[in-house]
Amino acid sequence: MSEQPAPAADTTRQRLDPAAADAVRAYAARTRATADQFAGVLEDIATNGLPPVEECTPWEELREQHLARLARQRPAVA
Repeated sequence: MSEQPAPAADTTRQRLDPAAADAVRAYAARTRATADQFAGVLEDIATNGLPPVEECTPWEELREQHLARLARQRPAVA
C-alpha cells in the first residue's frame, strides 16, 4: 500500500442554469406546502383525536380516485 495521501476530491459545485434553478425552487415550494399540510393534519389529530369513522373516506375509494387522476394525466398510447 502506498503512504501517499489520496487525491483531494473536487468540491466545486456545478451551477444550474436559471431555468433549472427555478424549477428546483418550485419543486421545493410544492414539497414544503405538502409537508406543511400533512403536518397540520397530524397536529389536528394530536389535538382533537381521530375523526369519526362516518366522516372518513375508505382507503379503497381514495386509491381509485388517485389512480383515475393518474390515468387522466397519462397521455394515451396509440
